[in-house]
Amino acid sequence: QVQLAESGGGLVQAGGSLRLSCAVSGSGFNINVMGWYRQAQGKQRELVAIITSGGTTKYGDSVKGRFAISRDNAQNTVYLQMNSLKPEDTAVYYCNTLGRRWLGQPFDYWGQGTQVTVSS
Repeated sequence: QVQLAESGGGLVQAGGSLRLSCAVSGSGFNINVMGWYRQAQGKQRELVAIITSGGTTKYGDSVKGRFAISRDNAQNTVYLQMNSLKPEDTAVYYCNTLGRRWLGQPFDYWGQGTQVTVSS
């Protein structure tokens, strides 16, 4: 059983910072990619940032230079440091993990989401 636990969302003023965390629990698997997506009200879910087990990262265009993703492979935890937040960053942020169980089955799991609200 793979479970994701997100934390760190909240309300912040424009220009402020927040740090999201997502811990993946369970056993019998290897995680390849961990990342964050977001969905604003009335909009489609979009990529925020992903990071591979080797540390390769990819960011959505709207967050480049402001957000930084990192991970602790030993703790199966991914972090998203969000700086210079803007009102348009307001959304529900979802953690995602791609991996493979030791018996070979791939998996793709999502967290429950955490609200980030940036006031102007």
